[in-house]
Amino acid sequence: MEDQEMQIKVKRVTDRFTESMYVLANEPSVALYRLQEHVRRSLPELVQHKSDMQRSEEQSQGAIYTVEYACSAVRSMTNSHVYFRNIESLLRQAINIKEELNAVQGRRS
Repeated sequence: MEDQEMQIKVKRVTDRFTESMYVLANEPSVALYRLQEHVRRSLPELVQHKSDMQRSEEQSQGAIYTVEYACSAVRSMTNSHVYFRNIESLLRQAINIKEELNAVQGRRS
C-alpha cells in the first residue's frame, strides 16, 4: 500500500514539475528572448541578401536601359532606308553633274 501511495505521490510531483517546466519554457519572456536570438542570428544574412538584391536590381536596370536604347536604335535603322534612297539619288545626281562638267571641260580644251 505504501508503495502504491508513494508512486501516486511521485507521479503527482513529476507531473507538476513537468507542467512547471513547460510553463517556464513557454513563458513570454523566454519566447521573446528566443525571438531576439533568432533575429540577431538572421539579421546580418538578411541585410546581406538585401544589399545583393539592390546591387542586382541596379545592374538589371542598367541592362534594361541598354537593351531599350539598342531597340530604339534598331527601330530607327529600319526607317533609315528612306534616307539611304535619298542619299543614293543625290549621289547619282552628283555623278551625272560631274560627268557633264567633265564633258564640258573636255570640249573647251
